Formats: sequence, C-alpha cells, structure tokens
Amino acid sequence: MSRVDTAWLRMDNEVNLMMIVGVWRIEPGIRHAALTERVQDRLLKYSRFRQKVVEDAMGAQWVDDDALDLAHHVRLEKLNRKPGQGEREALQEHVGELCMSPLDRTRPLWQLHFIEQYDGGSALIARIHHCIADGIALISVLLSITDGGREPPQRRKRERESDAEFDWFAEAIMRPLTDVTVKAIGLTGTGMAKSVELLANPQQPLQGTVELARMGAQVVSDAASMLLMPDDSPTALKGKPIGTKRVAWGEPIPLDVVKAIGKGLGCSVNDVLLACVAGAIGGWLREQGEDTTGKEIRAMVPVNLRPMEKAYKLGNQFGLVPLVLPIGIVNPIERVYAVRQRMQELKGSYQPLLAFAVLAVAGLLIKPMQDALLNLFAKKATAVMTNVPGPGTPLQICGSTLSQVMFWVPQSGEIGVGVSILSYGGGVQFGLITDAKLCPEPQKIIERFEPEFQRLLLVTLMLPWE
Repeated sequence: MSRVDTAWLRMDNEVNLMMIVGVWRIEPGIRHAALTERVQDRLLKYSRFRQKVVEDAMGAQWVDDDALDLAHHVRLEKLNRKPGQGEREALQEHVGELCMSPLDRTRPLWQLHFIEQYDGGSALIARIHHCIADGIALISVLLSITDGGREPPQRRKRERESDAEFDWFAEAIMRPLTDVTVKAIGLTGTGMAKSVELLANPQQPLQGTVELARMGAQVVSDAASMLLMPDDSPTALKGKPIGTKRVAWGEPIPLDVVKAIGKGLGCSVNDVLLACVAGAIGGWLREQGEDTTGKEIRAMVPVNLRPMEKAYKLGNQFGLVPLVLPIGIVNPIERVYAVRQRMQELKGSYQPLLAFAVLAVAGLLIKPMQDALLNLFAKKATAVMTNVPGPGTPLQICGSTLSQVMFWVPQSGEIGVGVSILSYGGGVQFGLITDAKLCPEPQKIIERFEPEFQRLLLVTLMLPWE
C-alpha cells in the first residue's frame, strides 16, 4: 500500500471515520439480486474490491481475500421509520448512523447497503474506506456498475507492478526535502522546486534555472503560507465533535441557470456555487445569534492530481487547498466577487502538492505522530468541501434510472463539517454532513442554499446590462 493510502488507513479516530459515503436514488426500484449480480460482474473486476488490508510494523499490504463473501458487502436492508418520520428523514438518519459504523478490518473495506423499497423506487448507500481511493476515483469506478459502465482496462504486468506509482515520491520529495532543510532551502538546483514538479509529472524533467528559481520561490511562499496560517475563526461549527453524524441534502438546482449567472457576472460556476455555500452557512450562523461581520472560515478542498483516464488505478492522488469562505458578506454579488478573488489567489499554487507530501510523510509515522501532524490541517479549517462534476445526463442501472446521486468525503482530525457539491443530470446538488454537537440539524443550512441562489439570480438580473 502506498504511503499516502496508509496515512488514510490509519486516520480513523473516535469522531471521524475515513469513509467516503454515497447515496443513490433509483427509479423505478430494482431487485437486490440484480444489483448483486452487477457488482459481481463489474465492481469485483477492480482488484481493490477483492482485497483486504494486512498491517505490520512496516506498513500495510493489499492481500486477496480468498473467503470473500459478497452477501456481506451487498446487504439488503429495510428502512426503519420512526412515528411521524418521512422516508427521506429516515434515510438521512440511517446514513448518519452508517457514517460512524466502522468497516470490518478483516474483510475488504467497502459495503453497499441496499434498500429495495424507498419512495417508489430503491436507495443505495455506499461506504468505501478512503485508503482504497479518493472520492474522484471512486465516483468514476462506482459508475462502472451502471448500464454501459466501463470496465477496468487490461493491464500489463509492468503496469500492475507500478500501482504505487506515487511511491517514487520518496526519491522525488523526501530526499530533496531533507537536503533542502540542511542547505537552508537551496532551490535553484535539484532541490524542492524540481521535486514538486516531478511529483506532478515524474516523466517530464524540468529545464532552465530561471523556471526552477521561479517555482522554488512559489513553493517556499506556499509552504510558509500553510505553516503560518492562523487557526480558523471560532464559530458554532468549530469545536470538538462528539462522533454522532447528521446528514442532509437538497433538491438539484438547474446547472444551466448557474452557468448563466456566472457568465453574466464574469465568474466561474464554482465561484457562484461557493458563494451560495458561504451565504447559506453565514445566514444559519446569524440565525443562531452569531455576529459574522468580517468573519471568514476555511474549507479544505481536495484537488485532483491525476488524469481522469487513470482513475481505474484507484489509490489516493489528490492534494488539499484551504479555501476561504466569506461568511460575513451579506450582499450576494459582493460575496461572489470575494470568492472569485480567493479562487484566483489559489491558481498556480503548489499547496495541493505540498499537502500531498504531508500526507505521504504521515504514512511513514506511527499513529500518534501522524495524528499530531494531520491535526495541523484540522486546526486551520472548519470544513472539508468537495465539488465534483458528474455525468451531464442521467444514467441507468439494471434498466432503471439513477435519478439522484449524493456523496460525502470524510472529515479528518476534529473537523466536524463536510460540504458536498455534485453536478449530475443537468442539476447541481448540495449535501452536508455535520457532527450533532456542532450542528444537530444540517437540513436547516441546506434549506438556505436555494434562497441564496435565488437572491443571487434576482440581483444579477437587476444589474444594468450594456
């Protein structure tokens, strides 16, 4: 197992389990037997889903599970509803419970919980440990079980042997990083700047001392920014979690309208969506009696470091960047431009690669030291946020329509909030997972996304058009 994947394997704690959790809604419903057959035919062709993890003093290894029991991994369940509870509320509660139910470490670290009868169709809850892969890769792989989904390509022996391709990281980062420390960061030769570029593209050597010097200066700046960032602003969403999860999601917003607003304001789709996130969170905090004037919070945002055509290799190949959300800005237009400015500041940053390096280093450490290192990230942020583009048209599974897709990545350390933005089938959905102590009713934040979007749309339409 690669160093980065090992870090994720060991990152489980009492308040956050390192599982990627997804919910699919299928209309009309399908049968459990049909789903099991599809998983057998498609998903198990990916070796990681047939393997368990064996740990030793040197790290961890992937080992084939000769006693693989598919019935354990594709489970038929019935949704238990409390008196007066709707089906969606019951499903959300069940998902929250599963988010804090550990996977069996003696088996492959994934499960699909299938509810055959849900709201006129079926519902599927997927739980996959982060050590198998990052969220972007897993979404791509999970879609292989849809009708017409791609199977993993046949791989040559040499390619299989290079699964842990980012483990050349030891040569590309660890050794130069040590040299750089000793030599007071001498970055104009074969130091850290060249190594970071090699991490992004190991097959492409750098040419030219001017470019190396420029990259070196950027690396130093980004490293200093990460180390010197103050801890995040105190709000009701920042505190010590208790390990009880609450999950919520809303109805999709038309993607075409989001694009139109972005075009009208000269901003990206991401700028618009993230401004709505900041507005919804800020509005909820003010409703709780907090003064958000001038306040900002950070969300750690994963950044993909691999070509999507290589997603089938699984594993974790992403970095993290701290995105500042201006929750104290009430004016929706002003908030969009503030988000745009912050996004532009991140462009060209090496922070994702440096974060990847930190995770790889963490994978070499004993768990107490790893926890201490990774908690540095947690102190700097209030939330983990993902924004993933999905298929533009609805997919089919076993002849039925995959009508709704939602997922959440785990929160590390003592971060207690996870925000998910997913575009699928012409719409954009917001999802939220929170610790019950910090936000017992995340649906109340979710319900603010649509009004924030409508406010932004209204104000945009009222602007003078020349």
